[in-house]
Amino acid sequence: MQRAMLSRAPGAARATKGLLRTPKHKQQVRTFIGPAYSLAKKVMPKISETEQAALNSGTIAFDRDLFEGTASVQTLVDKYRVGLTAEEQSFLDNETETLCEMVDSYKVKELQNLTPEVWKYIREKKFMGLMIPKKFGGKGFTAHAQAKIVEKISGRDGTASVTVMVPNSLGPGELLVHHGTQAQKDFYLPRLASGIDIPCFGLTGPPNGSDAASMRDEGIVCVEDGVLGMRVTCNKRYITLAPVATVVGLAFKLRDPDGLMTKGKEGITVALVPKQANEFAPKGVPGFMTGPRHDPLGTSFMNGTVKAESVFIPMTCVIGGEEKAGTGWQMLMECLGDGRGISLPAGALAGSRLCVAAVGGYARVRKQFKVPIANMQGVQEKLAVIGGNTFILAAGQHLFNAILADKEKPPVLSAIMKAHGTELGRESVIDGMDVIGGAGISQGPANFLANAYCSLPIAITVEGANALTRSLIIFGQGLTRSHPHLLNLIQSIQAGNDQAGFNKELGNLIKHAFTNVGRSITSFGAVQIKMKGSDVYGYHEANLQRLNANFALCSDVALTMGGAIKMAEFISGRFADVLGNLYLGYACLWYAKHNQHVQGIDKFVDYALTKIEYDIQEAFMGIFSNFPIPLMGPVMRVATFPRGREYSAPSDKMRAAVSDGITTPGPMRDLLCENVFVSKNPKDRINMIMKAAPMCYEADQIMSACRKEKRSPTPPEQAKIDAAEAMREEIIQVDSFPMLGGKEHNTAWMKATWAAEKPVLTVEPAAGKQHA
Repeated sequence: MQRAMLSRAPGAARATKGLLRTPKHKQQVRTFIGPAYSLAKKVMPKISETEQAALNSGTIAFDRDLFEGTASVQTLVDKYRVGLTAEEQSFLDNETETLCEMVDSYKVKELQNLTPEVWKYIREKKFMGLMIPKKFGGKGFTAHAQAKIVEKISGRDGTASVTVMVPNSLGPGELLVHHGTQAQKDFYLPRLASGIDIPCFGLTGPPNGSDAASMRDEGIVCVEDGVLGMRVTCNKRYITLAPVATVVGLAFKLRDPDGLMTKGKEGITVALVPKQANEFAPKGVPGFMTGPRHDPLGTSFMNGTVKAESVFIPMTCVIGGEEKAGTGWQMLMECLGDGRGISLPAGALAGSRLCVAAVGGYARVRKQFKVPIANMQGVQEKLAVIGGNTFILAAGQHLFNAILADKEKPPVLSAIMKAHGTELGRESVIDGMDVIGGAGISQGPANFLANAYCSLPIAITVEGANALTRSLIIFGQGLTRSHPHLLNLIQSIQAGNDQAGFNKELGNLIKHAFTNVGRSITSFGAVQIKMKGSDVYGYHEANLQRLNANFALCSDVALTMGGAIKMAEFISGRFADVLGNLYLGYACLWYAKHNQHVQGIDKFVDYALTKIEYDIQEAFMGIFSNFPIPLMGPVMRVATFPRGREYSAPSDKMRAAVSDGITTPGPMRDLLCENVFVSKNPKDRINMIMKAAPMCYEADQIMSACRKEKRSPTPPEQAKIDAAEAMREEIIQVDSFPMLGGKEHNTAWMKATWAAEKPVLTVEPAAGKQHA
C-alpha cells in the first residue's frame, strides 16, 4: 500500500531513492519526531494572552540554575552581594527609628488609625516615596533599603508598616516610573513622593482574588464633549489605603465596540483616577467612590472598597496614555511582582526576628519549676523553630534583594519569597505565642506579639493566596519560564508549522534529561562518601547539589504530563516545595559564607539545611507516590533515591543548640536580632526584655556556681541576682483594665433579680442516708 502511494505521487521515484539512501537511524528519528510533533500540538494547551504576558514579564535569574541542575554556592557568592548606602543607613537609623518611637501600637488599636502626628511624619519624611527616583523628589532607595525599612517598622507596628509598604510596592508609583507619560510622571511622582497624594491600587474584586485576570470591572470607550474616554463600572474590595486615598490606580477590562481608539487595544487597562479634578481629569470623576472601611481582623490599617457605576474617566488618565491601553496585565506582572518578594517577606522576617529578640529573651527571664523556661526541652522545640526560621528567612531575603540589586526581576523567586517567607514567619510567631503563653493572649501595652499574631492571616492571603501561589505559580510558571528549553519548545508548538524548531528543542530537552540522569547518579555517589565532620558547608552543599540534580531530572519527567501538569495541583505544589526549599537552602549557604565570621553560625547552618533537605525529600516522596502516569513515580524514585529515605529531621541536639543560640547572649542572637526596633522608653516591654535577658542569664550562672561550690553569693553577686529578680517580676506581669471598650462590666444588670431555692434534706429511715 505504501509503495503504491509513493509511485502515484509526483516525483515518487526521486523520493523513493532519497528515502532508500537515508541512513536507518535518521529514518527512525523522523518516524519518531513527526508523530511527536503532532501529538504535542494536541496535548499542549494554547497559552492565553494573560499567561503570555506573565511569561514575558520580569527576568530569569538563579531559578534557571535550579531547573538546569547546575546551582552553585560559589557562583552565588561571586555574583551577588547586597548592602545599604550611607544615605539609606542614615534613614534607617534616624527617620525610621523616630517613626517607630512615635507609634504606640496599643493606642493605634484603640483609635483604629494612626495618630495625625504619625500620618504627618510619614508623608513629610517621604516614607511613601522610598522607591521614587530622586529627580522626581523621591528617596530613590534600593529594594534592600525598602525591605529593611519596612522590616523595622513592622516589628514595631503593623499598621504603620502597611501604610509605608503599600505606596512603595503595591501602589501606582512604580507603574508611573516605568510606563507613565512624561506629563503623568512630572505631575504625580513629586506629589506621591511628598505625601501630598496618598495612592491605592484597585485590583481585587468579588469574582477575582488570586485569579486577578477574571475581573468583571469594565470600561467602554466613548467620546463625551469631544473628549475620548471610558465609561467605567467597577466593584473593588480589600483595597489598602482606599478609605484615605486621593488617587486610585484602577485595573479594568477595556472594550472599544465602536473602534474609537487610534492607539492601544482592548484588554486589561490601568488608569490613575484622581479624587479631585486635575489636568488629566479637568472635571474630576463624579460618582467615583472610595471607602467605606473593612475591618481586617481588628488590625487598624486603612482597607476598604472602590466602586463606580458608569463613571466617565478621560483617556488621559490611562497610565502611559491611549497607546498603553490594553497592556495593563503586563504592567502589573512586571512592576507589582517585585513588591510581594520585598515587602511581605520583610514583614514576615520582622515577626520572626521579634520572636528571637523578645520571645527568646522572655524564655531566659521567665521561670517555671525554678528553672528558666529556655532550659525546658518542650520550650526548646519551639525556640529552635523560631531560630531556624529566622535564619532561613534572613538568608532568603538578603539573597533575593541582592538579585534585585543585580538588575534582575525574577517573578518565580518573588513568588517563592512571598509564599515560603510568610509561612515561615507565621510558624515563628505562632510558636512564639506558645512560649509566652498568657503574656501573648492578654492585650495591652505590655503585649509585644499580639499585633504580629493578628496580622498573620493577612500576609498569607494578600498578593496571591499562599495555597494557590504554591500549587499554581511557583512550579507551574517556573517550569515554563525557567526551564532551559521548555518555553522554546512550546513556542515551536504554538507556531503550528515549526517542525525544525520543534526537532531542535525536543533534542535539547532529551539531552538535558539524560545529562540530569548522569548528574543525579554522580551526585548520589558523591554524597555517599562525603562525611559531615567539621566541613558543614561542604557536606550540605554536596547534598543540595544532589537534590538539585534530582529536581532537574524529575522536572523533565513531569513534562510527560503535557498540559495536564497545570491542573495537577497536588503534584505541582510538591514540586514547588522542592523548588522553594532548594532556593532557601542555597540562600542559607550564601548568607553563611558572607557571615562566616559570626561565631556559632555553623550550628544554625546545620539545623537549617538538615530541615530543608528533609522537607525536600518528603516532597519528592509525595511526588513519587502520587505521580499520575503509571510506573513513572517508581522510576523517578529509583533514579533519585535508590536507597529510599536518607534524610532525617533535625536532631534534638541540633534543636537544643539553636534554641540556646537565641536565648543566651552571643553573636548569633545579635545577628538574628539585627534591625529589631527597641524603644528608648525604659518601660517598653521589649526594652525591658532586651535589658533583662543578659542580666537574668548572668544571675542564673552565679546561682548555679554557688550551688556547685556550696557557698553563698558575694555581696556584688547578690546585687546582680536581686536586680535580675526585680526585672523578672516586672516583666512577667500582664495588663489589666478597670473597664474595656469604655464601658463598665459589672453594672446593675449583672445583679441577680431572682432567688435560688434552698436544698431540702430528706432522711430515709431504713438506710439512714441523706439526699438533697
